[in-house]
Amino acid sequence: MASFAFYLFALLAVSGGVLLVTFRNPVTSALCMVLSFVGLAGLFIGLNAYFVGIVQVLVYAGAIMVLFIFIIMLLDLNDEKPVKFKSSTLLAGVAIPLLLLAQILGVIQSGLQGEEAEFTKIDAETMKVSAAAFPEESAIHKSLSHEKSPKLPDTNLIGHTIFKSYNFPLQLMGALLLVATVGVVVLSKRSHTKAPTDS
Repeated sequence: MASFAFYLFALLAVSGGVLLVTFRNPVTSALCMVLSFVGLAGLFIGLNAYFVGIVQVLVYAGAIMVLFIFIIMLLDLNDEKPVKFKSSTLLAGVAIPLLLLAQILGVIQSGLQGEEAEFTKIDAETMKVSAAAFPEESAIHKSLSHEKSPKLPDTNLIGHTIFKSYNFPLQLMGALLLVATVGVVVLSKRSHTKAPTDS
């Protein structure tokens, strides 16, 4: 990845996160989160993780943010009163970012000292052995057992893993999102209904 593109997308991601917690308007904060998601997607694409970058735009910057803005509009968060934070909450808000900063500095220092992780290369024989675990007509088997240039089908493997091994958690997460959306609609209707008065 070119250094200019890296710094540009990193600046978008960081500035979007900072503006997210700076603005008091929830809709503006949600749009700043979209800016941060676009910066992260650019970083993923620069690392040749095209599928993750596209999912970052389609799922997070698209569907999830539409859901956030929909919930914000239903709850009418602009009418909320400012909340006074406890000292323990403020202490945790300072301690957790400092721990994250210490972890990041430790990773940067180990990288500067040349302590790089060793990644094992997957050879063609290993791919052919792995291809035997999938049906012959599947796209995963064809990509892994290709004679000239075997490739790892990242998108197919992710989809196979999600819908084969983690199908129940995926459906459960979808049901939780649906229940949360229905709950927001019910709560917003209750807040707008007036209590009956005796005449």
